[in-house]
Amino acid sequence: MSPILVRPVREQLEHDRIIRLLQPRYRRRYIVGLNPGNETAAPVGTGPEAVYPDLVLMPTGRSKKLAGVIEVETGESVNALEAMAQWAIFGRLPTEFALYVPAGSVEVAKRLCLDNHIGVTEIWTYHMIGDQIRFTQVFKSPIEAKLSAARAAAAAAHPRKKVSRHHEATKARTAKSKVAARPLAKARPKAKTASATKKHGKPATKAARKR
Repeated sequence: MSPILVRPVREQLEHDRIIRLLQPRYRRRYIVGLNPGNETAAPVGTGPEAVYPDLVLMPTGRSKKLAGVIEVETGESVNALEAMAQWAIFGRLPTEFALYVPAGSVEVAKRLCLDNHIGVTEIWTYHMIGDQIRFTQVFKSPIEAKLSAARAAAAAAHPRKKVSRHHEATKARTAKSKVAARPLAKARPKAKTASATKKHGKPATKAARKR
């Protein structure tokens, strides 16, 4: 639960119940960590920058790479403050982010994600039918689009130093002039061939010197 929000007891019980119902749904493919209520058993990150989504998905193999995060909201928590404090952080993670909201809050959730450029992978709704809770997927974005949004958000948060076109052109001209100024390699002297030896003739013999 977000520290900025204190839910009514009834909504908190409903919230935690949904979290526990989602655990077996995702356990088929992942190792699922839970953070119901004020619990902080499954963090994402370390130290003061750690965050605690409602569900944390990890691969079942040896990989320790985060597979996804899930956040469950109730009617009171689908608002701009919660979106900026929690959803925006989960949307910048380079992994899947699924958001569960009440059926009556889906349009508000979509608008908040759109207006705040939140990289959500899936949006689900839930509603009660008797004693059962039914889940319906209302939005799905390709993971590639989610990762692109996460990279764009990270780049915006930590912009690199821009290099002007003039600087790039000057750098290219300097490199070109250096190549043109390089001296040509000196030609190595050729070894005397057999034909050259024949042209000059053999050394004079003793008889020729006596003459």
